[in-house]
Amino acid sequence: MTMEAYEYEDGSISYPGHPRGPSGSKPIKTVDLSEYTAEVITWTTSMATPPGVREPNTLAVVEFDVDGEPVRAIGQVTTDEIETGDEVEPVYVDELREPGAGIREPESQDWDGYRFEPV
Repeated sequence: MTMEAYEYEDGSISYPGHPRGPSGSKPIKTVDLSEYTAEVITWTTSMATPPGVREPNTLAVVEFDVDGEPVRAIGQVTTDEIETGDEVEPVYVDELREPGAGIREPESQDWDGYRFEPV
């Protein structure tokens, strides 16, 4: 499983990827962010989470440096012990939330993804 970002004709990189980059250019290749570490820019802990999401749920905005190009992402953190400036790495998990707890059919959703873990 990859944490796929798109690199565009103008050199920018976005996560998640979009059909057009910030300047309107098309994607030319993908970058697997799971191969990089990132720095925590900011974080928060949610005490009122959606059905099936762990409570409390600590989230972080992180910034990857991909060959000098900054790429930001938001996601769950593996621990509540996180600080701005910490170095983290993406770790794959099978279930970011409990599949049977939502209002949608579990088969209609993807449940896996990445959390950020301090290095």
